[in-house]
Amino acid sequence: MEILEAVPRPDFLIKSISEQGYSLKSAIADLIDNSITANATNIQVLVDSDKEPFKLFLVDDGDGMSRQDLIQNMQFPSSNPETLRETADLGRFGLGLKAASFSQTRQFTVVSRKKGSDKYSAIRWDVEHLVTSKSWQMLVVTDDEIAAMLKEFEALDNEFLNKSESFIPNTFVVWSGLYKFENYLKPQNRKNALAREIVNNTADHLGIVFHRYLEEKNNVNIRVNNTQIKPFNPFPETEQALRKLEFRQKDFGQDNIRLEGFILPSSSIKDSKVSGNVWTLPNKSLLDLEGVYIYRSNRLIIYGGWNGLIRKAPRRQLARLRVDIGNNADNLLHLNVAKSKVIIPHDLVNAFKEYIEELTSEAEKEFYNRGINRLDDKSGAKEATLLTKVHSNKGPLLEINESFPIYKGLLSTLGKNEKSQLRLLNRMINTTINKIRNTHESVHYYKCEEAQTGDLADIIKKLVEQGFSKSFITDEVIKQMGIDVKTLPEEILKLME
Repeated sequence: MEILEAVPRPDFLIKSISEQGYSLKSAIADLIDNSITANATNIQVLVDSDKEPFKLFLVDDGDGMSRQDLIQNMQFPSSNPETLRETADLGRFGLGLKAASFSQTRQFTVVSRKKGSDKYSAIRWDVEHLVTSKSWQMLVVTDDEIAAMLKEFEALDNEFLNKSESFIPNTFVVWSGLYKFENYLKPQNRKNALAREIVNNTADHLGIVFHRYLEEKNNVNIRVNNTQIKPFNPFPETEQALRKLEFRQKDFGQDNIRLEGFILPSSSIKDSKVSGNVWTLPNKSLLDLEGVYIYRSNRLIIYGGWNGLIRKAPRRQLARLRVDIGNNADNLLHLNVAKSKVIIPHDLVNAFKEYIEELTSEAEKEFYNRGINRLDDKSGAKEATLLTKVHSNKGPLLEINESFPIYKGLLSTLGKNEKSQLRLLNRMINTTINKIRNTHESVHYYKCEEAQTGDLADIIKKLVEQGFSKSFITDEVIKQMGIDVKTLPEEILKLME
């Protein structure tokens, strides 16, 4: 059998590899993954947009690389995607640095040294050289060129305010030219388009994608053009009005997957229109941020949308699903090179859909009940309303407000027994209202305060004496008080016999 060698043209293959769905913001995030894996605590992104070709520096103070390590990490690929990795390792394919860089530039250089060393090494990939040489050749950068690049970075750093004086960089990734801006946009629009992409979209993206790292004290500090990136947590659990569903966890492969649903309060719809609110990013709406949030080793992989499981809809905009996966399960979830898409395996799809159905059902109730936010929450308010809102794990409940002037006046005219009976009646009305709204949840007998006064027992005795059946008392009195009939004590059951 004849054997034919099939060596791909390097420039063609490089261009194909670069088309992995990267945007500028996701490509930068992919480089930051490498910095975090290398134990960097300070990461700096600087963009020179004053002259073309545009230039981008991504610099960190991580462990750095020796010359041999650098050569290895610049290979295609540099690691086996099926190898078990450390928990904090954010890489997988060994293609991220190269694919992310080539998605934005046609020439990039990595300059690095081991932490504590004074000697830098630098390797470059250049598509133009691949075209002319027609072979897989990396370029070794000279010491003079390295010195010039470091000087260029220092000069650019000085142009921006708030320079970090204590920053000691060990690794530089340098993109020489950003072809998507230089080749595809009109000359007069290029600089402003790049500035908007960096200042608005990229800064917001890094703030949410790496929020867990940024929130941890003394962990990671990310700066873009010397502006500190602020974390944005899409699940602000310190907000009391944010509701959580019971989480579910499933072993998968050599790791596990955890699903936890959150329902934003209906008040967030109004709050989200105010700058600096806790529910949305400056350039995103609640509808944009609705959906699944998949985390891998504390890094947010995808956010917003339902990953093809269901469609987005305004009535679901209060639903967010947090999914945590270990980095040794991502190959089973088919994570792509750009870390921008996850394909959920068939044997997990039903579990996801069932949980999402429960989550979106609760979120829709919250959305449709948003009108009750106009009701007064404070029973002691001077101008109280007849119905007041009470938060619960089933959503906002409506209850008769005992501070409502007319009700309060009536209550003051009643004796002790009449007050107790009226409060029992109130509970039945409250339960009926919330059953209609589908937000009621039955409680244990001993958790019902009105049932513990002895008045319920007296009422049951009177009803039995008047000839009412056990089923009537159970269905029309006890259930209407919101009491789970399975929890009735023996003494109450005997009264109905």
